[in-house]
Amino acid sequence: MKLRNLLTVLLITASLFGCATSSNKSVTVKLDATRQNSGHIGNVALSDWGKQTGLSFFISGVPNGVVLPLRLYSFINKGSCAQPGPVAYEMNDKVNTERQPVGGWTFSRSVPVPLSELLASDHAIVVRTAATDGNVDIFCGDIQQKTQ
Repeated sequence: MKLRNLLTVLLITASLFGCATSSNKSVTVKLDATRQNSGHIGNVALSDWGKQTGLSFFISGVPNGVVLPLRLYSFINKGSCAQPGPVAYEMNDKVNTERQPVGGWTFSRSVPVPLSELLASDHAIVVRTAATDGNVDIFCGDIQQKTQ
C-alpha cells in the first residue's frame, strides 16, 4: 500500500510538472536502484531551459546507515549504466535534498548544456552518496537518445 501511494504522488507530480512547463520540452528518466540500494525507486525529469537543462529528482529511499541531513551527489556520464564512460557533467554545486511527507526525497540540479545535446548521444545519470556514507552509487538511469 505504501508503494502504491508513493507511485500515485509521483505520477501526480510528474503530470503537474509537465503542465507547468508545457512550452518547454521535457523527458522523464527512470532511475534504477543499484545493488547497494535495492528495493528503492526513482526518476528524474529533464527540462529544456534553452542553453541549460534542469533536472528534478525524486527517489524513494537510500541505503540504511546513510547520515542525515541527506546529501547526494549527481553526475551525467557519457555512455550508459551498463557501460559507463567518463563523467561529462558534475551537478554538485549543491548537494542538499528535501524530505517529502510521502516517504521519499526530492532535489533539483542543472547542467550547462541544452537538453537536445543530452538526447543526441548516450548519457547516464548517476546518483551517489556522500563520501561520509561510502561514496556509493545508489541510482543510475539511461538518457534515451532521441530517435528521428
